[in-house]
Amino acid sequence: MTAARQMTAAPQIKRRMQSLVAALGIVCAAGCADGEDGMGSDTDTHAPISAYAAWANGPSPDPAYFPIGVWVQSPANAGRYQQIGVNLFVGLWQGPTEAQLAELSAAGMRVICAQNEVGLAHVADPTIAGWMHADEPDNAQPLPGDGGYGPAVDPAVLQTDYDRMKMADPTRPVWLNLGQGVANEAWVGRGGPRQDYPRYVATTDIVSYDIYPVAGIRKSDGEQYLWYVAKGVDSLRHWATDGQPVWNVIETTRINAERGPTPEQVRAEVWMSIIHGSTGIVYFCHEWNPVFREARLLEDDAMRVGVGAVNARIQRLAPVLNAAPIAGVSTVTDDASVPVDVLAKSHAGDAWIMAVAMRTGVTTATFTLPGAGSGRVEVVDEARVIQMKEGVFQDDFAADYAVHVYRIADAG
Repeated sequence: MTAARQMTAAPQIKRRMQSLVAALGIVCAAGCADGEDGMGSDTDTHAPISAYAAWANGPSPDPAYFPIGVWVQSPANAGRYQQIGVNLFVGLWQGPTEAQLAELSAAGMRVICAQNEVGLAHVADPTIAGWMHADEPDNAQPLPGDGGYGPAVDPAVLQTDYDRMKMADPTRPVWLNLGQGVANEAWVGRGGPRQDYPRYVATTDIVSYDIYPVAGIRKSDGEQYLWYVAKGVDSLRHWATDGQPVWNVIETTRINAERGPTPEQVRAEVWMSIIHGSTGIVYFCHEWNPVFREARLLEDDAMRVGVGAVNARIQRLAPVLNAAPIAGVSTVTDDASVPVDVLAKSHAGDAWIMAVAMRTGVTTATFTLPGAGSGRVEVVDEARVIQMKEGVFQDDFAADYAVHVYRIADAG
């Protein structure tokens, strides 16, 4: 997340409950990142228990809840963010302060924030949903003054901070966000060896990472690398313990680059993240070029509308996304250079398949749902119906990074 680093820290927890990883039903048509599929057993058909049930004052365990956050935004904008489907603030600039918590409470907006003196004084305040580590400890850390950059924070430091925070409040999870080195192995800003990532993941309850393929990976053709989002989620899930929630921070502006993502590219990044196993989305809303704007997402009409539509769909589908997986669903494309990855879920007796094209280009995907028989496939929100024969159906992905959601009645 580059801007506004929040000072806090956090480490380890031995997770409870059933594996969210095994409860995901992910199919990576092109293979998951780094060979680290972390995909869980196809034989696990038990309905998942919410990971958040472990914390009495943490994020809601309601199956209709999916965390949708924004990074370090002013509480004065809480209502405007709620209008586009945001239900969580993550980080507070130089906070939390009494005024910030009061404003968020009045708006009905929960927050994950630093465990400072003000935060600890509000340990009984339901506004606080979790505590957080300092941002991106895996990056090279700035030295005092103009001394350049030093090494990453040792994971042992985060472990100490985690123990302190959990001693003060065991009723809330600790959240950690890592930098783009999770997915971008060429990232020059990583401050330690890649082998340290499992140690970082072990120092937190909820693990997240940020990568901004269009605006932040220093590639002139960053739009060709949206799949880095999924690659990093795969890696975090590989390193995580069973049931450990994995989140992802998504770009919405050009940050400090010459160009940023389109609303369609943001939509694809979000669904790549979710389909590969992310159970929480946080949006990065700042922009510095040409001038600093904290809430640039709200000022960009097209992006605000686009993100609002994505969030509305996530909220409608939250009971599905939190439901049990369907094993054995597969997909192949007529153009192998444009794979389509899927997440398959069973909810209320119906089968649901979320699908996203993982590269630029158009293709036709063939889906196989074993044992589903023949019938109609509803293409959700598109007013289309596809015919399925003996568990097989096809659909076109006719634009770069196209996203489709399918519902097959009585097949779940």
